[in-house]
Amino acid sequence: MRTVPAPADHIVVVGAGLAGLSAALHLLGAGRQVTIVERDDHPGGRAGRLDLDGFHIDTGPTVLTMPELLDETFASVGESLADRLDLVPLHPAYRAAFADGSTIDVHTDPTAMVEEVRRVAGDRDANGYLRLRAWLRRLYQAQLRRFIDVNFDSPLTLISPELARLAALGGFGRLAPTIAGFLSDERLQRIFSFQSLYAGVSPQRALAAYAVIAYMDTVAGVYFPRGGMRALGTALAGAAADAGARLRYGSTVSRLERRSDRITAVLTAEGERIPCDAVILTMDLPMAYRLLGRAPLRPVPLRFSPSAVVLHAGTSRTWPELSHHTISFGHAWHATFDEIINQGRVMSDPSLLISRPTATDPALAPDGAHLHYVLAPCPNLRAAPIDWRQTAPRYRDELIQTLQQRGLAGFANAILTEHLVTPADWSRQGHAFGTPFATAHTFAQTGPFRPRNMVAGLRNAVLAGCGTTPGVGLPTVVISGKLAAARVTGASRTARRPTVISGSH
Repeated sequence: MRTVPAPADHIVVVGAGLAGLSAALHLLGAGRQVTIVERDDHPGGRAGRLDLDGFHIDTGPTVLTMPELLDETFASVGESLADRLDLVPLHPAYRAAFADGSTIDVHTDPTAMVEEVRRVAGDRDANGYLRLRAWLRRLYQAQLRRFIDVNFDSPLTLISPELARLAALGGFGRLAPTIAGFLSDERLQRIFSFQSLYAGVSPQRALAAYAVIAYMDTVAGVYFPRGGMRALGTALAGAAADAGARLRYGSTVSRLERRSDRITAVLTAEGERIPCDAVILTMDLPMAYRLLGRAPLRPVPLRFSPSAVVLHAGTSRTWPELSHHTISFGHAWHATFDEIINQGRVMSDPSLLISRPTATDPALAPDGAHLHYVLAPCPNLRAAPIDWRQTAPRYRDELIQTLQQRGLAGFANAILTEHLVTPADWSRQGHAFGTPFATAHTFAQTGPFRPRNMVAGLRNAVLAGCGTTPGVGLPTVVISGKLAAARVTGASRTARRPTVISGSH
């Protein structure tokens, strides 16, 4: 494995997002000195926060899976997840609501899910679900240590018995047909394949290997931290500070000082010069490459994932049909992906993710009020240069009309405060082409073909975050920080200890 050559005692991590904080904790655990430079006045990065009229809004990810990866990160400095976070397991993990009026609760408990599948689709699909669940577990086990939690130096690294095992499991087939081989009910097929959109690929084109995301969501379990998703950044940053990290909030990195093939210092817009032996950059790849003064060495341009419009609404009431996480599917399915990815259009019959965090933590809203997060996937700004200043008000009204038509009667009149986020807003935050989901997981941008975390031509610059390996999503971003730290320390994998998770069950 290629590593940063000595000396590498003081590392500057640019960005206090989850990737940067994960990298910092692993570096601190290996005895390195760490300075974290963050442009915002708080940690979390994409797991952002907004306080509005007494509502405590998470502006980034809403779904937390694989908490053992966080526990491993805390353990690198002798702490545990249970000491820093109060995680509540969600039952059900999701509720899926369909255009025909039917609903399916997605349980991670196998017995409960078998009964739910039997209720809506009969014995055949109930048996198919058990086979699918076993396959998802085998798929995850085949990928984690060899294809996800690993630093690649060459595609030749793929050649291994695990590659043959993944092929034998059907990991190189297509996701949608593979899921259909287990489940005949189209509603169930959607539940176990919609996750590929977050990887930037439709289920019809995504590799079946990306069913590993469905494993994380539907088998391993979904959690929510009391205090909101913002609590993740706060907890990780607190552990880093207690372990000796120096955190510079409100500092924007403006330039990297370079001598030959090494970065020697990080310079901020506020006039600070921070000498370093190595630097870990966690911003979106185009921003990182601009800061480095170089372009990625790729034969074709990077392809980016679709974006999303998010409506944050604090309301005076809620609706009993909503779970903590509800996926509201329209009639359209295949056409939805075609509109977003190929045609560069907003969805004509949208499928939406609706999160109601106050279902689990009422303290996120004023007494008697509720908080709703409505996410509508949409094209990124490269695929569709929509003028969102003109389009946003109309699209906001269309979203609310859709919610009301799907059973949330009176939603518009119940809004006390709101905040709309569009691709233009994501772009202003520094997300390339206005997408918070970074580079897509096409085959040419997967595994060893994904932009690597060691920067060509520089000996001590490392990348972390969802644009590099292993990819998009909260669990993989946490792993990316660990992998970046390993490029500095040369650390080999260590066995994970069992996770102890506090909270109600």
